[in-house]
Amino acid sequence: MFGTYFYHQRIRKSVAVFGSLFNNLHVLRKNSAGAVISQVKVPLTYAPKRDFIERLRSQTNGEDAERQLAIKLPRISFEIVNIVYDPVRQLSKVNQFNTTGTSVYDRNKVKTPVPYNINFQLNIYAKSQDDALQIVEQIVPYFAPQYTLTIKPIAGEDILEDSPISLQSVSFTDDYEGALEQRRSILYTLDFEMKINFYGPVTTGKIIRQADMKLHTINSGIKDSDELVSTIRVIPNPASASPDSDYGFTTTFYGALDSA
Repeated sequence: MFGTYFYHQRIRKSVAVFGSLFNNLHVLRKNSAGAVISQVKVPLTYAPKRDFIERLRSQTNGEDAERQLAIKLPRISFEIVNIVYDPVRQLSKVNQFNTTGTSVYDRNKVKTPVPYNINFQLNIYAKSQDDALQIVEQIVPYFAPQYTLTIKPIAGEDILEDSPISLQSVSFTDDYEGALEQRRSILYTLDFEMKINFYGPVTTGKIIRQADMKLHTINSGIKDSDELVSTIRVIPNPASASPDSDYGFTTTFYGALDSA
């Protein structure tokens, strides 16, 4: 079973696809009259939440620290929390996908994939409640309760797969207690679940291009006494047809040639 190398980059591609959903979010800054004075694109990073929290807490006091904090916030980070097998979506193991091979005589085969759920955690860091809420409200409406992406799980194969991403929960933390020396950091945490499938190696098999059926007479039950009376041969028409082309069949009948 093991020893055949393959790598479809399913987790790597899932991380890239998930992150791409949130890489174009903006925050608007307005003056007291309600006019927009600036638009800030929110940076997105794949990183653990604890790293950002530690960096925010390690900021020193003073004007320089305030300027550094302004550069970093608002910001979004995300990470994989866990990967869990999903038995509900498991299909029969005898099924397989058949795709076009390297020639009209070959067919690529992939066995039934194994379903897993990837749990992501998206963290929104902001220094004001309004910045955080702007980001949250640009995300939540698209998940009702899920957003489905169509992806190509195996490069070079004609297989498309729907990957639903569902928003599980939204939580909020504000550690500001009013001390002058304390920097305010607001954190919104959004938990997501992405359904994917893991595929095994791609194998190649030959296509059946000729089928022969032999007709025998049934004798009186004597062993090996049935007589071959005809052979029916079926081949595609044209003979060079590919599995995905429009083709018919040619059926040829042959008389008795020899004994079975």
